Amino acid sequence: MSDFHQNGLVTVLHRLGASNLDQLEKELERHAATNPIALVLPSLYSELENPALKHIVEVLKDIRYVNEIVISLDRASALEFRLAKQFFSVLPQRVRIVWNDGTGIQDILKLLAHAELDTGLQGKGRGCWMAFGYVLARGQSNVIALHDCDILSYNREYLARLCYPIVNPNLGYEFCKGYYSRVTNRLHGRVTRLYFTPLIRSLQQVAGAHPLLTFLDSFRYPLAGEFAMVRDLAWINRVPGDWGLEVGVLSEIYRNCALRRICQADIADAYEHKHQGLSADNAEQGLQKMCVDITKSLFRNLASEGVVLSEGVLKTLRATYLQSAQEAITRYQNDAAINSLQFDRHAERMAVEVFLKGMKIATEAFLEDPLGVPMISNWSRVTGAIPDIFERLTSAVERDHEWDPVGDRV
Repeated sequence: MSDFHQNGLVTVLHRLGASNLDQLEKELERHAATNPIALVLPSLYSELENPALKHIVEVLKDIRYVNEIVISLDRASALEFRLAKQFFSVLPQRVRIVWNDGTGIQDILKLLAHAELDTGLQGKGRGCWMAFGYVLARGQSNVIALHDCDILSYNREYLARLCYPIVNPNLGYEFCKGYYSRVTNRLHGRVTRLYFTPLIRSLQQVAGAHPLLTFLDSFRYPLAGEFAMVRDLAWINRVPGDWGLEVGVLSEIYRNCALRRICQADIADAYEHKHQGLSADNAEQGLQKMCVDITKSLFRNLASEGVVLSEGVLKTLRATYLQSAQEAITRYQNDAAINSLQFDRHAERMAVEVFLKGMKIATEAFLEDPLGVPMISNWSRVTGAIPDIFERLTSAVERDHEWDPVGDRV
């Protein structure tokens, strides 16, 4: 049975009782007539070959309340782009692919660079930002939902519960973060359980209480990749271009959205996706890379709020975090025991050591360059600098949609 507690600053919308999916979808279809929904799917081409995305597409075929689906495709050649169009063509909704490696989008990125607008590095952050821009350019959707393409346990309830708080005008929310349980025969979600939450609470001990830290600590799964928001937030939110995306998005929401307009919704009984390796010996891959990017994003957002993170404070933070993480391991071991789950305390401790190493790398990078790579400019600024950017963007996407790489060679 789910709990019903409202702890923290952010409203929690629980799963209570039996599934009410049919009722939710009926209401979503009604509300979507006046609040159309765009679903953004950031994807690498390689994910088209995985069972998760094939299953997601099969589920989306039966969803009638989505107005348009925008796939932000990275790491795809011309032939792979054509294959991606075929892959997604089975969907009944209006579908467009933003081909980030294509000439049209690359020309737009060059134009933005010439205008000295920050566009970040290639990756999920920039891909999502470009897709948001396309949705804004068309102006046909009032709500934007986003989720990853590696969800093995995906079903219709995921999207329904994610969109409902934003689409239903009677609730009055502008941003909804998804959360869920990460449990199979063992506990998953190591970066959240053993790193992010202990780090946030250690920062509150070392640097003192701050509203941003309290805000972040109010989310049950702050690193979840699923959220829905009103279109206006896509205008004004800046976007980070690395694995700090989730922290960066929440920090922008903290600045740009009233607290009473923010919620988190339990969207699934269980959640299973592709698991990242620790990459203990490589800070450019896996969970260690994620840890580094998250930490740099968090430190820089705190610094922008006036929090002083001196070298002495950050050294103390590492020791405080280690103690907090060790206590978390014990708590989760006990949680696993009462539920008869497998639990490898040694593996958990090894993960903490990798995270500690990642924190050190991030700390050194932050102290050397507190600003780091600038966040991607928001679309409000971009349209002010280049008034016809939306016409260019929609034209590029539509040209790619009509283009046949094979036909050009005939």
